[in-house]
Amino acid sequence: MSEFYYGFKERKEILKDIIRRIHKGEDPEKMKSDFKELLKTVEPDEIAKIEEELIKEGMDRNEIQKLCEVHLLIFKESLTKKEGYDSLNPVNILMKEHELILKMSEELVNMLNSINDEKDFIENKEKILILIENFKDSESHYLREENALFPTLEKCGVVEPPKIMWIEHDKIREIKKNLYETFNKIQTKFDSNLYIELKNYSIELKNFLNSHFFKENNVLFPTANKLFKKEDFIKVKKDFDEIGYPKFLPEEYKILTKTEIIDEKKETHEIILPTGSFTLDELESILNTLPVDITFVDKNNKVKYFSMTKDRIFVRTKAVIGRSVQNCHPQKSVHIVNKIVEEFKSGKRDSAEFWINLNGRLIYIRYFAVRKDGEYLGTIEVTQDITDIKKIEGEKRLLDWE
Repeated sequence: MSEFYYGFKERKEILKDIIRRIHKGEDPEKMKSDFKELLKTVEPDEIAKIEEELIKEGMDRNEIQKLCEVHLLIFKESLTKKEGYDSLNPVNILMKEHELILKMSEELVNMLNSINDEKDFIENKEKILILIENFKDSESHYLREENALFPTLEKCGVVEPPKIMWIEHDKIREIKKNLYETFNKIQTKFDSNLYIELKNYSIELKNFLNSHFFKENNVLFPTANKLFKKEDFIKVKKDFDEIGYPKFLPEEYKILTKTEIIDEKKETHEIILPTGSFTLDELESILNTLPVDITFVDKNNKVKYFSMTKDRIFVRTKAVIGRSVQNCHPQKSVHIVNKIVEEFKSGKRDSAEFWINLNGRLIYIRYFAVRKDGEYLGTIEVTQDITDIKKIEGEKRLLDWE
């Protein structure tokens, strides 16, 4: 088979069949040889769409994620074309961050490999700590993808590939957590066995980042570049600016887009309720002043509203409006989200509560079913930092206020 002149549908089915056969254990190199000419012409957005359809047809998402390396081996020749991105394109920012994070991971591995004993470790401890702090600071990179880029891709019909990338983000977070915890133990008391663990985590992180960033650089980002309209990029960039950037990103990559987004004008009429009324400005300001973060998901499981408090605990951007609530959570927790919504809709439960430790703070997360005359209207999520509330003792009366 040397030449392929197929229509789009037939071509797509052939590509899907190639992936199915690989998943069944056929030799990827034989696939490359048999379909050499066709594979040369595969576009990044085709791979995204093919994986999308295969998952909808029943192929396990986690299985595709595990075999992504093999898929990319098959398609590598067609994916190595260099994409050109405008300097203000938010994808360009992500690409630069990939470059810097990979450089940091290489530096960490090389530094740890050069250390032979406790004395070497003590001499290099501050340098290692700086790299680790930069890795912690890089969290905004993944949050921007999950809360701005991914929702916009979903609106363009690309839903499953971002979910796979989010699975990998959580894997990166897991490796980094192990790295940080091991480093903290060694700082307290140097141990050669723990040091070997630290080196292994640094190598695991470097290898995983290399693989993950290759997929995003060569499949996800070119897909976004092809499908997004100019206004999509502008909105994504604005959301990026709101979420923020790591300190190690050069300032020239953080500049604001020159094209301003004109927000829809708010109507000035009053909202009349049974117990009073608000103007839109008053209502918006009240919701943003409450000492809790609020997100409302409607009866169709779509995010409809979120408040913008000064110190919001979890990132939200306007890109999530209209997004399926299932796509707003890591895949490992989606089954719990579905269970909560199902029980709210059926009337079995009216609330669910959780609490977690986040950056040394105790965060209380509650979900409430919203009903009107017994009819389910949606779910409201209320998130609150209760660290200081937990410390309250005795009493403080109104007259004690100063």
